[in-house]
Amino acid sequence: MNIRYNKGIIFFGLAALSTSLFFGCGNTGTKNEAKAEKVEGPAEAIADTATTTQELSFKDKEGKVLQLSALKGKVVFINFWATWCPPCIHELPSIDQLRQSLKDNKDIVFLMVDVDGDIEKSSAFMAENKYDLPLYIAAGEIPAEFLGQSIPTTVILDKAGKIVERLEGSRDYGAPEIKKALEDIASGS
Repeated sequence: MNIRYNKGIIFFGLAALSTSLFFGCGNTGTKNEAKAEKVEGPAEAIADTATTTQELSFKDKEGKVLQLSALKGKVVFINFWATWCPPCIHELPSIDQLRQSLKDNKDIVFLMVDVDGDIEKSSAFMAENKYDLPLYIAAGEIPAEFLGQSIPTTVILDKAGKIVERLEGSRDYGAPEIKKALEDIASGS
């Protein structure tokens, strides 16, 4: 594991340990078959994964395709979620707060990916709840390294496009330590 990412990975691991239970929704069911999953223990760190992001792409509301590889050189915070998933909805205010606190940092990018692919519905949901989060749907298959069997799942990519953290289950992203960890990854500390 690269030493410069230790602070961020250690923080995310400690954040996971400090919370006793995380709940997620199953990613394989339909919106009427939301499945609660209990996830315990530290967040899964995948710092040494050699995942390439060149083929992964997303579409925004206007249909514009964003290749993940185009974000190389930036830290990317990707959250996979759905409007029918209570744990996903529970963490949205803290993600919105985190993004707002980092809005002036051009080295950190946020992508909210609706796993249902219904961008009209998720856009209406975001507007109704006054969230200012960049919304996308997958423009192809999402690799298992990014999205397993439950949502919400958050993936953090370093500037080289490699996964430095994958977190399954709902989290509180409003803590100042999370902001600092992302800034440290962005600065290479």
